[in-house]
Amino acid sequence: MKFKSVTFDLDGTLLDTVADLAEASNRTMLEMGQPTYSEDEIRSFIGRGINVLVERCLTREQPPAPEFLAQAIEAFKRHYAAVNGEMAAFYPGVLEGLEAWKATGLPMGVVTNKAADFTLALLKKKGLADTFDVVVSGDTTPHKKPHPEPIYHACRVMGSDAANNLHIGDSIHDIHAAKGAGSAAYCVPYGYNEGRAVRAEDCDALVADLIEALAVARA
Repeated sequence: MKFKSVTFDLDGTLLDTVADLAEASNRTMLEMGQPTYSEDEIRSFIGRGINVLVERCLTREQPPAPEFLAQAIEAFKRHYAAVNGEMAAFYPGVLEGLEAWKATGLPMGVVTNKAADFTLALLKKKGLADTFDVVVSGDTTPHKKPHPEPIYHACRVMGSDAANNLHIGDSIHDIHAAKGAGSAAYCVPYGYNEGRAVRAEDCDALVADLIEALAVARA
């Protein structure tokens, strides 16, 4: 094995959380007197954390006023706390893939732009609370992905060098964060990526699932 640690994105890589996010978004829009969205529309808004998701929901013709956006973000947090994990589902191969990666003995981490309160609650609800050696959320470090600091932080906690880390995600933000930290970047094709398909030439490997990711890492 050429890698000394592995980090995983959460939303769009391990779990399909769009149904929960869409429900919370639409409850927020109704509370704020705004039109609602389809799941596919919400899917294209996901990738840069809650604040950006809510801002995108509110930006139909022009950006929302700061005070209105702040109110909507607080409403979203309340609604999302009520539904977080209720409809979230594992992507095919994730549970088997995590077990296989765990069997390698490598330290494993999650690096997500989701806020810590929601990240930890989601991992617990889906039975993953004890799977990882480190969980880096969107508010763990001063910067979110695509900044490399979350990857650096995860590697420091795991006691590994970012240059020997593999990051597996679903979006260009994962690729930029990994590359910025000097880590390898594998991508799965089934996630969100703000409505754009991930290209094989953008990452070190485009893999069908976590099981194939391990096979490629061992090759």
